[in-house]
Amino acid sequence: MITLQRPGTLAALPPLSLYVHLPWCLRKCPYCDFNSHEVRQPDGSPSALPADTEARYLNALCADLESALPQIWGRRVHSIFIGGGTPSLFSPAGIDRLLADIRARLPLDADAEITLEANPGTFEKDRFRAFRAAGVTRLSIGVQSFDDAKLKALGRVHSRDQALAAIDEARACFDTFNIDLMYALPGQTLTELHADLDQALALQPPHLSLYHLTMEPNTVFGTRPPPDLPDDDTAFDMLDAVVARTAAAGLQRYEVSAYARPGHRCWHNLNYWQYGDYLGIGAGAHSKISFPDRIVRQVRWREPATYMDKAQQGQACSNETPVSLTDRPFEFMMNALRLKDGFELVRFTERTGLTLASIQAALDQAEAKGLLQRDLARAWPTDKGFDFLSDLQALFLKD
Repeated sequence: MITLQRPGTLAALPPLSLYVHLPWCLRKCPYCDFNSHEVRQPDGSPSALPADTEARYLNALCADLESALPQIWGRRVHSIFIGGGTPSLFSPAGIDRLLADIRARLPLDADAEITLEANPGTFEKDRFRAFRAAGVTRLSIGVQSFDDAKLKALGRVHSRDQALAAIDEARACFDTFNIDLMYALPGQTLTELHADLDQALALQPPHLSLYHLTMEPNTVFGTRPPPDLPDDDTAFDMLDAVVARTAAAGLQRYEVSAYARPGHRCWHNLNYWQYGDYLGIGAGAHSKISFPDRIVRQVRWREPATYMDKAQQGQACSNETPVSLTDRPFEFMMNALRLKDGFELVRFTERTGLTLASIQAALDQAEAKGLLQRDLARAWPTDKGFDFLSDLQALFLKD
């Protein structure tokens, strides 16, 4: 007797990660569209995060996690990513408490990757060793540039010297860490990009993330773009330089914006790109949770004060929406096609509950346009597909 499976039903649940959002920073960067909020004294000047605010927020995170447990009961967590904002504004004792609260409530892999985002300011740098002792295994340092003039144009609060000192400290404390850089910055020339790359590669980081500066809506730059932005041709030349220089230095481009040495790929981000599951806790955090019969997306309350109040009431989630069968192919491809190696064809079925027939026409079209290649087991973007990734992904949009 043949048992027919309802379309969209998942035979097995994907790996699960945990994202924790800590929303405060010293200064909101003009390009930033993340849910981040400046820490200010009553007179409006920058301030360290008050101890009572930290404690109240950690209480809210714990309440949020406890309320979410029935949705993920029994599932093992493979990675934790603590993002922001500037999570390194939290005290090492606070991060230690956060991780202890998580371990007390979730089955965590013994070798789970635990990443903390950090900024290079002296205040945060002095905490790196204590973060490692608290259980953080990987640091992601938001350098953006080694050029003081470019840092000022980006609204960053650190200097080149502070960035170098932070990286030295990270190397001393962590077996693996990431340096975040940007290119196509205001007034940046190809020569200046090469200078940034010279400095970054001389430090021999295990992992580099390199992002094109974009003018996101609802940001200062989105409303008032800075002058002298490189044109598209120059930006493409910069990307070509990034790809060539990182490869020559032994860093493999495994995702559109990520370059790593062997054994140092970011597992947490790979889980996103492979359409895995993630529970997001904290102000404005997003979740994607799979069940055998459905996939849902959730968003937490965005404003920190509202989030803390709601979390204590067991209502941290502001809205939840199902991922429809027609949306799943595009959602999957939005992530999987960011990977240089693409995806195993069977993974599409495992993670979406749909057959390959549902994307066959789009795969054929992508291959005909030279944007994608495939064999019997896998599909992956071509070099042209990587350069025109949005065009490739758009082929999988529902009609």
